[in-house]
Amino acid sequence: MSTKKIYLVRHGQTEYNKKGIVQGSAVNSSLNDTGRAQANAFYEAYKHIAFDAVYTSALNRSIESVQAFIDNSIPHFIRPGLNEISWGDMDGKVATATEHNEYKELLARWQQGDVECKRWGGESPVDVQKRQEPVIQEILASPHQTILVCMHGRAIRILLSLITKTPLADMDQFEHGNLCLYILESSVQGIEITCSNDQRHLLGLQ
Repeated sequence: MSTKKIYLVRHGQTEYNKKGIVQGSAVNSSLNDTGRAQANAFYEAYKHIAFDAVYTSALNRSIESVQAFIDNSIPHFIRPGLNEISWGDMDGKVATATEHNEYKELLARWQQGDVECKRWGGESPVDVQKRQEPVIQEILASPHQTILVCMHGRAIRILLSLITKTPLADMDQFEHGNLCLYILESSVQGIEITCSNDQRHLLGLQ
């Protein structure tokens, strides 16, 4: 495995984010005006980086967040394995008080180690990690050295747990916001997180 630098970002804001609607892999939303401004701010801050490849999930909000880089003819690889977790019967719904409590109970079970627990029709963290693993192996085995990856909040927590060998019960330590940045550096010794949840490029929007 050659040395690589991976810029991992979460997608920009959508109306679902703004309105508190559950937004898993079954919801293919687009960025709102704030999300587009976040995407532009990230592009302006990092357009000087010579990315060899861009990897995104198959969902619109992920692709739109890095479209400016794709438009520069950087090779773009769409991988559904990077999609957000499926929240099953909660996807696309406004979280009522009851559903909010059920969501909190689900997170609590994951934190207690029951990481195969899932909503009806949805995915568990273990399910997501299994579909992520071939994608990260592909990225690490590729000839690309400087790579931009755009995906989703819960999926990022699960992916960072995978590549750092962190138990999934502890995945909530990997904090994130819309269009935040993690930088990962890989070598024969393994993968190190050198930058976490960086949102400095968004300061001009506040």
